[in-house]
Amino acid sequence: MKKFQARIVCALVLTLTLALSGCSGGKATGDDSQTDSSSQSSSTGPSQGGSIVVGIPQDLEDSLDPHKTEMAGTREIFFNIFEGLVKPDTQGNFIDAVASSHTISEDHKTYTFTLRDGVKFHNGADVTVDDVKYSIERCADTSEGEPLVSAFSVIQKVTTPDEKTVEIELKEPNTEFLAYLTTAIIPKDYEDQNTHPVGTGPFAYVSRTPQDNIVIERFDDYWGETAYLDKVTFKVLTDGNAILTNLKGGSVDMCFHLNATQISQLSDAFRIFEGSMNLVQALYLNNQEEPLNDVKVRQALCYAINPQEVLDMNSNGKGTIVGTSMFPAFSKYDIPELADMYNQDVEKAKELLKEAGYEDGFEMTITVPSNYQQHVDAAQILVEQLKAISVDAKIELVEWDSWLSDTYLGREFQSTVVGVDASVLTARAMLERFVSDNGSNFINFSNEEYDEMYEQAISTADDAEQIKCYQRMEEILAEDAANVYIQDMADFVAMTQNYDGYEFYPLYALDMSKVYQVN
Repeated sequence: MKKFQARIVCALVLTLTLALSGCSGGKATGDDSQTDSSSQSSSTGPSQGGSIVVGIPQDLEDSLDPHKTEMAGTREIFFNIFEGLVKPDTQGNFIDAVASSHTISEDHKTYTFTLRDGVKFHNGADVTVDDVKYSIERCADTSEGEPLVSAFSVIQKVTTPDEKTVEIELKEPNTEFLAYLTTAIIPKDYEDQNTHPVGTGPFAYVSRTPQDNIVIERFDDYWGETAYLDKVTFKVLTDGNAILTNLKGGSVDMCFHLNATQISQLSDAFRIFEGSMNLVQALYLNNQEEPLNDVKVRQALCYAINPQEVLDMNSNGKGTIVGTSMFPAFSKYDIPELADMYNQDVEKAKELLKEAGYEDGFEMTITVPSNYQQHVDAAQILVEQLKAISVDAKIELVEWDSWLSDTYLGREFQSTVVGVDASVLTARAMLERFVSDNGSNFINFSNEEYDEMYEQAISTADDAEQIKCYQRMEEILAEDAANVYIQDMADFVAMTQNYDGYEFYPLYALDMSKVYQVN
């Protein structure tokens, strides 16, 4: 039974619309508490000081402007540097950040924020209502086309009644809007965000050496609880083997997004944290490319594969099988039964191919970013499974930059194995990318009913109606076999016993402020 990044949302909008049940959390096997799987623990409590080197699988984007961020890997690191009016905690609840409090009108059309006293930018300037107004209006600007944050198209006006208050008035009710107000607040008159970003987070940007490292340091004037570590160096390691070599050799102290095979090769000298990726890994299909423009062919591919084998072979069965573009943390919207729509049936798959005129199968290419071993491994298993229906799939490994520019943005691909996340953990963020004319619709999916459901969902203030619309969109993606869905992957983090304190978030975020050096 099946169980269970065109344009990723461009602002640093790292938050949730609701407190999510079933969020990812680090835990030891068989233990629901957030902890590590090592039997050793730190003998003393957290203290300030020290530095750490963290291995990451990809470099930052060329532009470091948080409002123009496209890649999840960049957003992860920017979580430490930038904040919005609100931000999420590890449980998915909103906490006020640059704002000290907020209210939402009964009709969900007016959002009012009171700024927190004493919030400073990393350049030493005080945060003002003008900075907040500038940041929001910049992301809502449509003078050059689509707004940087698509959800900001609903903004009617932003006003500052006094030096502590920011009021955002919407054109229509929007129950999800708070989720997007984690958009980074940046200084109005600062012109170097592209090369030397300035935010309000617990760490300040220091430097970047392209394809090598990114350095951040603790911001001692941070308004909240200051970070423990003095400095964090993110070291770019784009090869899976290099990650293990550097960990074992001691040149890096911590690595994220490891798989079970990599973890099994590490000794007790490491703490291992286990959580969920909170994304949808799938064989994403270009719905305009022959023969994938035929729904029967896409359905045949779905029937041909067995996601459980991917989980069993790549992660010792860990992970959660999904049947549409929604992952389990969205318990409010998730439809687990969709994972059973295409239980493996080779004969059914062959029948559908015959009906579509491909009785003898066909050739196809699966483009995979080489720096993500989890996706490479999954693609290799899919290749073997597709042989049963005479589909000759070839894997094309590409560098991440090429995947982003050609495959994702250029849509020059037939199929690709990747994981798609929600930069804002809302149902809208997961589903709007497949609306026919959406700039993020990299698979070129088109369905009139889907588009209609989306318009209804974002225009209603009725929670039940919105849920119904989003769930119907999920069903359409499954029925039309828009993609061959696999799983929400298990996520493993390894760090040497010299460090502790890591916590997972129910979204792509590498929060280094809680990590500390063990004395």
